[in-house]
Amino acid sequence: MAVPVMEQPEDWTEPGAHPVAPGVHRIPLALPIPSLHAVNVYVIEDAGGPVVVDSGWSMPDSRRALADALRTLGHRLDDVAQFLVTHAHWDHYSQALELRESFGTRVRIGRGERPSIEAFSVAAGLHPRQAELLRRCGAPDIADRIAGAGVSAEDRRMPHTMPDAWLDDGERIDLDRRGLDVFETPGHTRGHIVLRDAAAGLLFSGDHVLPHISPSIGLETEPEPKPLRSYLASLRLVRDMPDTLLLPAHGGVTPSAHTRIDELLRHHEERLDAAAEQVRAGHATAFEVARAMPWTRRRRKLDELDVFSQMLAVLEIDAHLDVLTDQGVLDAHEEAGVRSYAPRP
Repeated sequence: MAVPVMEQPEDWTEPGAHPVAPGVHRIPLALPIPSLHAVNVYVIEDAGGPVVVDSGWSMPDSRRALADALRTLGHRLDDVAQFLVTHAHWDHYSQALELRESFGTRVRIGRGERPSIEAFSVAAGLHPRQAELLRRCGAPDIADRIAGAGVSAEDRRMPHTMPDAWLDDGERIDLDRRGLDVFETPGHTRGHIVLRDAAAGLLFSGDHVLPHISPSIGLETEPEPKPLRSYLASLRLVRDMPDTLLLPAHGGVTPSAHTRIDELLRHHEERLDAAAEQVRAGHATAFEVARAMPWTRRRRKLDELDVFSQMLAVLEIDAHLDVLTDQGVLDAHEEAGVRSYAPRP
């Protein structure tokens, strides 16, 4: 799911089916996350039945809201021909799996999500790799709190199984009225994909490009080693394509994908510069740098955030410091399982 690096506006969460382009409707579905109010599900009209991009969180209220919105379009839940899922976070994937259990609906997701789907185990906790990475970042207290967090009954029942088929980079999905091109956009997760309808000028961006917040990077069961490097490369990949209407998973439909990508690239350049400056000031670990930097538009301190947001913040800084090391700005060394950084002479 996306991270509330900036607080999310609420004017896009009105229930129902909202037309965004001929034959395409946006359905916002509520989420059980205080800082992230809804996820957008997109319904594409097709002769073989509606094709739905992303699905929402598996919970009764979400299922009812999706059924109600589809009914206004003349469809039932069992009319859905297939779900095309941008990534394996629960707010995008879990309801598709639940509806597959009910109706046999076909579910497809990016092939790069396979390692995290295969590795997920409730018995290991929700964030086992993140706890390990936090210790390497010099944040053992946060790591202990994350590792010690219980798994709720709701989390335990959440479906998290394999799809019916994978979506591959470069694949074209030929529907009755349009074609969707699949592009791998790793970073938010290692297997994140976007779907582009070039003829209609539409980009179903999932959490890759969001209009009001900067998505988390690498929050998954099996994170890749360099998620920010991948994310920046994925942003540039989409920026090099002709501009489109942005159909994001969180937030309102936005006229220009390019404009928002430029803003995100500038945001990360600024954060890279700020992180490097903090290392030059003597802050050596990702945890120390994260504590020295402001968070959210309200410029909160790390200690003012909840533990989940603290985890995301520290791991984001760790990813920025990795990029600065790759760029030759910083040197890194590891001692007693903790990685430290210093300006490169």
